[in-house]
Amino acid sequence: MTGKTVLITGATSGIGARTARSLLDRGHRVAVTGRDESRLKTFLDEAGHPDRLLGLVADAADWADTESAVTQTVAHFGALDAAVANAGFMSGDSIGAGDPASWAPMILTNVLGPALLAHAALPHLEASGGRLVLIGVAGLKNSPGNLYSATKWATTGLAENLRLLATSRGVGVTLVNPGMINTPFWGGADVPPFALPPQPIAEAICFALDQPPGVDLNTLTIRPLGQPA
Repeated sequence: MTGKTVLITGATSGIGARTARSLLDRGHRVAVTGRDESRLKTFLDEAGHPDRLLGLVADAADWADTESAVTQTVAHFGALDAAVANAGFMSGDSIGAGDPASWAPMILTNVLGPALLAHAALPHLEASGGRLVLIGVAGLKNSPGNLYSATKWATTGLAENLRLLATSRGVGVTLVNPGMINTPFWGGADVPPFALPPQPIAEAICFALDQPPGVDLNTLTIRPLGQPA
């Protein structure tokens, strides 16, 4: 992949930020979105490469924001070669406990968000023969009442659904399943000692985006050694 344009949602920290940096290091053009303007500005200042990096304030669960992010990326860089549906988060509450009011934003971001990005990006990816990447979770691991894991089951189904649609239009679709990764996602909870840094996941995403024309790489699962499931 030489000099391509990639849009990554939710890329101000963690896997998204590391992927953006890896792509910039490889000489590509990158657009990143984030809901928090201050965090987005901090990332842009730290990442450098202002000629090849575009920051956009956008909510991945909002159609107008997502459509605008895709449109602005194409207008700024001239094309779109790949889109990475990375935005997502986990509500600490589970079914049977906590406040159900916290569930809707998580479901909308984790499930609706990738669908909105696909809808906005597919015409441009078809024009470039590009690729759509969705971020799942390794092993689709469930625990009692864990609604977050249900959203990632939905992401897995969406990835296959989109593959059936997009590949007929010349667009590859890859589901990347990270295992336990040491990122701000944990929100202050104890991080398992075997958790990986974000870099291996970023490398897997870059590997998917680097596939030659005609190759449809469907699923990549990256777990740390020592993760039980």
